[in-house]
Amino acid sequence: MTLSAKPLWLVGFRPFFILACAAGAVLPMLWALIFSGGLAPPAGRFSPVQWHAHEMFFGFGWAVLGGFLLTATKNWVQVRGYHGTALVGLVLAWCVERIGMAWGGGWPTALFWTSNLVFLGCIVVMLLVTLLRYRRQDSFADNYFFLLVLPAFLAAKLLLLSDAYFAAGASMSLGLFRMAFLVMLERTLTQFMKGVFQVDILRRPRLDLAIKLSAATLIFQAWMPPTLAVVLLVILAALLLYRFARWRPDLGFRRLELAIMYLGYLAIVLQLLLEILALLGVHGWVGSLSVHVFTFGAMGLIIPAMMVRISLGHTGRKVVFDRGDRLVIWVMLLAFLVRIVLPQVFPVAYSHWIHLAAGEWMLAFTILGVRLTPRLLAPRIDGREH
Repeated sequence: MTLSAKPLWLVGFRPFFILACAAGAVLPMLWALIFSGGLAPPAGRFSPVQWHAHEMFFGFGWAVLGGFLLTATKNWVQVRGYHGTALVGLVLAWCVERIGMAWGGGWPTALFWTSNLVFLGCIVVMLLVTLLRYRRQDSFADNYFFLLVLPAFLAAKLLLLSDAYFAAGASMSLGLFRMAFLVMLERTLTQFMKGVFQVDILRRPRLDLAIKLSAATLIFQAWMPPTLAVVLLVILAALLLYRFARWRPDLGFRRLELAIMYLGYLAIVLQLLLEILALLGVHGWVGSLSVHVFTFGAMGLIIPAMMVRISLGHTGRKVVFDRGDRLVIWVMLLAFLVRIVLPQVFPVAYSHWIHLAAGEWMLAFTILGVRLTPRLLAPRIDGREH
C-alpha cells in the first residue's frame, strides 16, 4: 500500500485531529505547571506567556483549523484535497515547530525561524492555491474572506512572538480565530438545524455580510482608536445577538451536541462585551478574562463537538453523539466553569483553578483522542476511499 493510500494520510482532518487531541491534552497542563513554578518554561527566545499564547493558538488551534480547512476546502471546490506525501510534510512541519518552541531557544536564528514558519507558511499557501485555482467552482461566494484571513495569521504569529508587539499579536490572533469560528458557525449550524429539526434558521445575506465585515475589521483592533474599536465591537455584538435570537435557540438547546455550538456562539458575544467594558475602563475581574472566555468558551466548547461530527461523517458513520461524546462535552463545560467563573468568585485559589481546568482539558482530549484515533486510522466504513 502506497503512503497516499493509507487511511491516515487520505484526508487532512485525520492526522491533524490526532495532533489536536494530543495538544489539547498536554499543552494546557504544561502551562499550568509553568504558571505555578512546577516546571521550568522553555528557555531562550520568548516569555512563558508568549509561549503559552503561541502554542494554544498556533499549536492546538492550528492543528484543529488546519485539519478542518484541509477537509472543508476540498468539499467547497469539489476537488481532491491534499493527501499522501503533502499531508505527511505538513504534519512533520507542525511537529518540528513544537520542538522548536520547546527546545529551540539556543538554535541559530535562521534555523529557529525556519522551523517556526514552515508549517503555517506552507499550509496557508496550499489552502490559498486551492481556493484561487478553483474559484469558479467554489460553493461559497464569500470564501474571499479567507484570502485575507489566512495570510494575516502569519502576521499575527510574528507579532505574537515579538516582545514589543505581543499584545497586538494576541489581539490579532484572537480576532482571526473569531472570524474563522463565525464563518464556520454560520455554515454548519444552518445545516445541523435543518438536518435535526427540519427548520431553516435565519440567513440574510446582508446581515451575514455585515457580521463578517465587522469581524474582519476587528482583526486589526489593536491599531484602532479606542472609540472606533468600541463602536465596532458594539455593532458586531448587537448583530450577533440579533441573529442568535432568530436562530431558534429554543430548539437548539434541546440537544447537547447543538446546544454546545450555541453556547460557543454566546461565548464569542461575551468576549466582545468584555472587550467593550475593558476599553471603557471597567476592570472588575481577575485574570485575562476576555481571552479565556474565547479560548475556553468558543474554542474549548465548539472544537470537540466539531471534531466528533467531522470524524463520524467523514469516515462514513452516522453523526450520532453517544455517551462518550457527551461526556467530553460535559467535561469541557465544567472546565469553562472552573477557569472562567470560579476565579472571579474565589480569586485566592486562582492557581488551583488553572490546574483544575487544565486537568479537565487533559481528561476531555484524552478521552476524545482514545475514541477518535481508531476510526481516524481505519478506512471509511462505507467503502468510499476518502
